[in-house]
Amino acid sequence: MPRNPGIKKVLVIGSGPIVIGQAAEFDYAGTQACRALKEEGLEVMLINSNPATIMTDGVMADEVYIEPLTLETVKRIIEKEKPDSLLSTLGGQTGLNLSMQLAREGFLAEHNVRLLGADPETIDKAEDRQRFKDTMLSIGEPVIPSKVVTDLTGALSFAQTIGYPVIVRPAFTLGGSGGGIAQNEEELRHIAATGLRLSPITQILVEKCISGWKEIEFEVMRDGAGNVITVCSMENFDPVGVHTGDSIVIAPAVTLSDKEYQMLRSAALNIITAMGIEGGCNCQFALNPDSFEYAVIEVNPRVSRSSALASKATGYPIAKVAALIAIGYTLDEITNAVTGKTCACFEPTLDYVAVKFPKWPFDKFVYAKRLLGTQMKATGEVMSIAQTFESAIMKAVRGAEIGLDSLALPKLRELPLEELRQRIHVCDDERLFVVYEALRRGVPPEEIHEITRIDLWFLWKLHHLAAYETAVTGVPLTKEQYRLGKGLGFPDAVLRRLSGSELPCHLDASFKMVDTCGAEFDAQTPYFYSCYDTENEAAEFIADHPSGKQTVIVFGS
Repeated sequence: MPRNPGIKKVLVIGSGPIVIGQAAEFDYAGTQACRALKEEGLEVMLINSNPATIMTDGVMADEVYIEPLTLETVKRIIEKEKPDSLLSTLGGQTGLNLSMQLAREGFLAEHNVRLLGADPETIDKAEDRQRFKDTMLSIGEPVIPSKVVTDLTGALSFAQTIGYPVIVRPAFTLGGSGGGIAQNEEELRHIAATGLRLSPITQILVEKCISGWKEIEFEVMRDGAGNVITVCSMENFDPVGVHTGDSIVIAPAVTLSDKEYQMLRSAALNIITAMGIEGGCNCQFALNPDSFEYAVIEVNPRVSRSSALASKATGYPIAKVAALIAIGYTLDEITNAVTGKTCACFEPTLDYVAVKFPKWPFDKFVYAKRLLGTQMKATGEVMSIAQTFESAIMKAVRGAEIGLDSLALPKLRELPLEELRQRIHVCDDERLFVVYEALRRGVPPEEIHEITRIDLWFLWKLHHLAAYETAVTGVPLTKEQYRLGKGLGFPDAVLRRLSGSELPCHLDASFKMVDTCGAEFDAQTPYFYSCYDTENEAAEFIADHPSGKQTVIVFGS
């Protein structure tokens, strides 16, 4: 299908200021969308109250409005600019909620503005907790036992029926705002009241708590002709109970059997088709680690923070493709810019692992509760790519700029073993380092798994790092040990500190390619990650693609 000829002037709603629980990933999505729309020759209007974003640079849109993201402001701009379309799915929850309100009031119909990406019916099916539950049940997808309520009495009554603990999830909020896990009636009174107050439609979902199940996500893409693909699978290091924005996440999912993977992938494709979403969509599942039982947690009918991770992890430009689908193109008509040969209906292939590590603001808010739950507290994140999980998690911790160059947190070294064992029960921003220290001191992975429900695959990988650290402490390294340490992600400075001696040799980093296709096709515009391997794909790429131009290196922030 060619581009819809009726679309000539598009209004894009940005995500507004960066606040705790909402990082800046929507700037990336909105910028990609604006670029894609402009390349198609469309006139682009942008409204966003945050001047510190790339999307508010003058070159990104024909008209940029740095204005409050309120209904009144958006209405005023629509009346002035008279756009024929509004893109609702690339400004996070803010953009989605505003678009929904404008559609509900009849304002868009009155001014002949079509909603692109997701129509009000689709948004309602995903965001309204009761409609979402009904939709899932109608297509045979299991959901967690739950009840949608609009008052405190209803919440308390249902919790009494199913028993505590329960999870509270407000409708139409971002980052789990207003939600949480209630262990008893007193906690539920407080959390439910907050959730009802923060939900724009005064509605919360009270559901049975299944903390300890695995949390798996699929990023899915669908076009107007009904073609569907999965862009990326992701797995949370932490089990259900910690918001995905506060969890370490690995892509692709690593602990699933093929049967489990195919079961959840099919469910994700089934869901995006039933909801009629055109563009990107994020499906979150809870999977019982002891059986094939699973449940749909929620669906984001928009580009989400997980989309930014999936996009960077695979090289697949989710927001750009979503924007092109919104204006009428189908997946087979959109060229993959990385290969220049394949199209957007090819599912990306990953021959590496990507790890996302959250960044919390607790250094600035010293009195804030560091406990993690269903309400997101991170203000950002870093991502690392490596050939193994060990190397990727080591790289991610260094990238987070929290003063660490390995998984060893100095203050934990002084803790008595019994106190350290108690700390394993506490789910906070330091749990990864507590688990690592416990493994280093000989606490079995099975014991930690029983307490935390973190999958044994992850715990044995951390055990691998801890065992290596113990083996080389105070011992001059052999060349073989040095190479092994570099492969596990230990920097030279850490190896020097551990061994207490000079290193036997030096290994330079080599660079591997992210090309979306596992080298099946020749890449035109790939990007690279570092590792310690004999083959340097970056050097080969540069030799095969001489530009003859002078080159510039740019440092990020």
